[in-house]
Amino acid sequence: MTREASLTAARLRAPRAAAIAGILFSILLISTLVLIRHSVPASPLEAGEWLQTRSRKVASALNLVPFAGIAFLWFIGVLRDRLAEREDRFFTTVFLGSGLPFLAMLFVSAAMVGGVIIAYEADPNRLLGSTTFTSARAIVCEIMNVYAIKMAGIFIIATSTLALRTAFIARWIAWLGYSVAVLLLLSSRYIEGIILAFPLWVLLISVYILIGNLRRQPSEAL
Repeated sequence: MTREASLTAARLRAPRAAAIAGILFSILLISTLVLIRHSVPASPLEAGEWLQTRSRKVASALNLVPFAGIAFLWFIGVLRDRLAEREDRFFTTVFLGSGLPFLAMLFVSAAMVGGVIIAYEADPNRLLGSTTFTSARAIVCEIMNVYAIKMAGIFIIATSTLALRTAFIARWIAWLGYSVAVLLLLSSRYIEGIILAFPLWVLLISVYILIGNLRRQPSEAL
């Protein structure tokens, strides 16, 4: 294989890898959030009845979180590789500085819910109705519905700005990203399911990149 052909193959693999990683992240996170929302009441002041009947379902959903995190890291890394010399240092710093805290808060929230399940299995009578249970539920709710969702909005703004400057995705997706980001930044903690807007936007980007890559591949082979 010639050097030019090798470079062409590398250019084709990078967006495809980003697309696959983004699709995996979106599917895993959406599945996790939907399973948890169907099992756990949205109110942080609920009594914890789900622990008696649906704790295994929630635990199964939590097992998807690490894999969603790995896919998200891969998505970030391949997008940076795709930008290469066109990378803007300021917006790339915001890109990483919002994406990584979002991922950290996602892991912390999942770990706290998993800890609640383990504590319940160890001593059900002491956990339910305790201040420990109420505090854990309230902290998870605050982290995901206030802080993580804001980091997701900043991540979308940074990604959309990089997209407009480098044209690695369509402009209409970037402008749609700004709208989604404003929705996330201004959303209330009481708007149920608003966090789903983030993985859905990543899914849109990923599908667009994958389709574009598949369309270019036959033409590159000619």
